[in-house]
Amino acid sequence: MHPAFASPLRRWLYAVKPASWPKVLAPAILGQVLGYMSSGTFHVGAAVVGLAFAVFATVYVVLLNDWFDADVDALKRRMFPEAGSPKTIPDAILPAESVLLAGAGFGVMALAVALCGELFLPGRPGLMLAACVGLGLLLVYSAPPLRLNDRGAGEFVEAFGVGVVVPWLCAYAQSGQAVSDWYVWALPGLALLAFASAAASGLSDEESDRRGGKATLTTMYGNRAARRVAESSAFAGLIAWMFAARTSGGEFPLIPVQLAVLAAALPWRALTRESPHALTNCFKAQGRYKTALHRLIWGSSLALALALALLRCVGWT
Repeated sequence: MHPAFASPLRRWLYAVKPASWPKVLAPAILGQVLGYMSSGTFHVGAAVVGLAFAVFATVYVVLLNDWFDADVDALKRRMFPEAGSPKTIPDAILPAESVLLAGAGFGVMALAVALCGELFLPGRPGLMLAACVGLGLLLVYSAPPLRLNDRGAGEFVEAFGVGVVVPWLCAYAQSGQAVSDWYVWALPGLALLAFASAAASGLSDEESDRRGGKATLTTMYGNRAARRVAESSAFAGLIAWMFAARTSGGEFPLIPVQLAVLAAALPWRALTRESPHALTNCFKAQGRYKTALHRLIWGSSLALALALALLRCVGWT
């Protein structure tokens, strides 16, 4: 059944795209663990603040990005009516006004959670300001007048927001430490992994984005280059973690990094297998390609987080 004819609850669940939430939740969980490693203590309230912010901010981004991109999404539906999944606004799953208001509402909820964290968790000044910066990145990304996603810089904004701002905010909420060696060791690799995801995100929209005037990595340099950048950036992210383990003098343990690389191995094999088939307008192959890439990113990030947390629990360092 088409989502537009489903119940209101199912239409809203479709619109908020819960399958895409790990894109932000995996970095948020790793950020919580980095905060735990930094402070040596785990604060349940801080975990609630950080993860609730990540969920609300994700829904805010998903809904408002759909609202800002409604025209280009509609263009793609006209160009390829049978390709891809239905779009929230062009396919009349939800009214545009409802998407805008709900997106703004979830943004307010994310800010409220950050404010509660600043007020009730001791030693977290500026948490609300950090949340404002994080949510403001979407406006820089999608909203006029900047609309950096249309001007060739969207992938960098996404990588910074998902790979640095979200995990740092969660780490700060957990530890109360704005600066830590753990952030320096882990976040560059995570940012590279986030950039890989951002580079691949435009593959399925190449022709509609180009016709709609959007300058993305894919529209500027082509399908092949975007895939090469995504794969190279994902590989570089794992290498960055290995380099951090090597240069930290043992402070950033090697075993969790090895487990993260191991978790990436099978998805990497699927990624390279699907890459030659994920050509322009080959939407099903592109879907399999991006699924493998996401499993690599999310799996390695969560494996690193789990291994670090277990080492801390058993008394390492």
